[in-house]
Amino acid sequence: MFEALSDKLSGVFDRLRTRGSLNEADITEALREVRLALLDADVALPVVRDFIAKVRERAVGAEVLSSVTPGQQVVKIVNDVMIEALGGEGAVPINLNAAAPVPILMVGLQGSGKTTTSGKIALRLKDRLRRKVLLASLDTQRPAAQLQLAQLADQAGVPSLPIVAGQTPVQIANRAMDVARREGFDVVILDTAGRLSIDRELMDEVRTVRAAANPAETLLVVDAMTGQDAVNTAKAFNDALAITGIVLTRMDGDARGGAALSMRAITGAPIKLIGVGEKQDALEDFHPERVADRILGMGDIVGLVERASETIDQAEAEKLAAKMMRGKFDLEDYASQLRQIGKMGSLSGILGMLPGVGKIKQQIEGADLDTKVFKRQAAIISSMTPKERRTPDIIKANRKKRIAAGSGTSVQEVNRLLKQFDDMSSMMKKMGKLGQKGLMRHGLGAVMPKGMSPQNRRPF
Repeated sequence: MFEALSDKLSGVFDRLRTRGSLNEADITEALREVRLALLDADVALPVVRDFIAKVRERAVGAEVLSSVTPGQQVVKIVNDVMIEALGGEGAVPINLNAAAPVPILMVGLQGSGKTTTSGKIALRLKDRLRRKVLLASLDTQRPAAQLQLAQLADQAGVPSLPIVAGQTPVQIANRAMDVARREGFDVVILDTAGRLSIDRELMDEVRTVRAAANPAETLLVVDAMTGQDAVNTAKAFNDALAITGIVLTRMDGDARGGAALSMRAITGAPIKLIGVGEKQDALEDFHPERVADRILGMGDIVGLVERASETIDQAEAEKLAAKMMRGKFDLEDYASQLRQIGKMGSLSGILGMLPGVGKIKQQIEGADLDTKVFKRQAAIISSMTPKERRTPDIIKANRKKRIAAGSGTSVQEVNRLLKQFDDMSSMMKKMGKLGQKGLMRHGLGAVMPKGMSPQNRRPF
C-alpha cells in the first residue's frame, strides 16, 4: 500500500531538499507534482484540492522561503497536512462507553471483508480488553453467511448466536441483545448483510436494524483495494446511516492508497482499524501520523516495535541472543529465527516500516526477499539430520544432494543457505569477542564480512 505514491512524493521532496533556497515558483511546481501524485493514487478530487490549498497557504510564507532548510520545512508542512487529512494525531479506539451489552453494528458491501472483520474484532476485544463478546449474523441473504460467522467465532474462541431459520434481521438483532443481557455479555457484534452494490433495499434494511439495536458504533467495512469506489461507498453509507467509524481491509495489498487519504474528509468519520492480512489477528489500530510517515518515506519504527513485541517469543529471543553472543549459534537456532520473523508478516511489509527503504526498493525486490524464501530455507533445514543442524561443517556434496531432494529445492539453494548461515555465524563470533565496548569503538565494519563494510557495501 502507498508504494507508488510514496515513490513519487519522495522524488519531489528529494529535489526540494537539494535547493539552498526556494521561491514561490519552486513551491508551485512542487505542489503541482504532489497534486498529480495524489490524483494518480485515487485520492478524491475535492480532497486533493483542499490538501494542496492548505499546504500552499502554509508554505508560501516568509518563514519558509527564508528558512535555513526551506525544502525540509515544506516536507514538514506536507506531513502535517497529511496527518490532518488522515484524522489527526493518535488512533481512535472502538467506542465501548455504553451500558453492557454494547452493540456494534457492522455494515458494508458484499465482498468487503465485513464478516471476517467481525471475527477479527471479536478476537481483539476478547484478547486485548478481556471483554465477553457475542457474534451474531444478521445476513439472511447470502447462503451460508451465518455458518461462516459461526466458524469464525469458533476460531476466535467466542460464542455466536444460534441460528434460527426464518427470522428477519431485526428479529435476530433483538434476540442477540436479549441473549447478551441474560448471559452477561459485554459486547454484541451484529454482522449485517451486504449487497454487490448499494441499493434502496440494503439501506432500508440496515436503517431498520440500526433503529432497533441503537448501536454504540456503526462501523463501515470497505476494501481499500477498490480505490475511488470505496470512497463512493463510504459516502453513500454515511449519508444513510451517519457511520461512526471505518475499517479499511486489504491494506497490505498493492492498492494506490487514495481511499485512506479520502475517507475522513468525505465522511467525517475516523478510520479506526485496518486489516493487514488474512489471519484473525491481522487487524491493527489506524495511526494517522504513522501512515503519513510511511507515505513520505519516514517509516514506522513504533509500529514495527509493537508488531515485534506482539509476535516474538521474548524468552526464546533472549535465549537465542545469548547463544549468538557466545558463538554457539547453529542451524536449529537459525530456523527458530526464521519462524519468529515469519510471525511478523511478509518481509517486504516489515522493510516498508523502516525509514528510507523505499529508495532501495528495486534492490530489495531484486534480492527476492520474501517470506517464501524463509519457508524454503526452513524446509531445507527440516530436511537435515539433527547432527547436520548442529554441525553444518559436515554437510558436503552427497549430503547437499539428499537435503535438496528432501526439501524440493536445489543444491544451489542449499549452498546459499549455508553461506548465509556461515556469514552470520562469523559476525556473531566477532561480536562476542569484541563485546559491547569493542563494538562501540570499532563500529559494525569490524564484524561484517569482507567487502561488506558500511562504507563500500551495496544495499542488500
